[in-house]
Amino acid sequence: MDIIYVLVPLSLVLLSIAIGIFFWAVRSGQFDDMDSPAHKILFDDDEPEAPSAKQPQTPEAKNSQTQDSE
Repeated sequence: MDIIYVLVPLSLVLLSIAIGIFFWAVRSGQFDDMDSPAHKILFDDDEPEAPSAKQPQTPEAKNSQTQDSE
């Protein structure tokens, strides 16, 4: 029966932490737009990605560059 004196305050502290986190999430805008992220994955990107400046080279290309520089 003595454990109830520990569990009731502990549950109230945990409940207040959970409520605080919920209100923080609401104030920071976590629940503002729930629909558009789900619909965004259905649409393709309009522009293809630009190729990066440094592309991985094949071993043959690396060998030809080292032979050219010699």
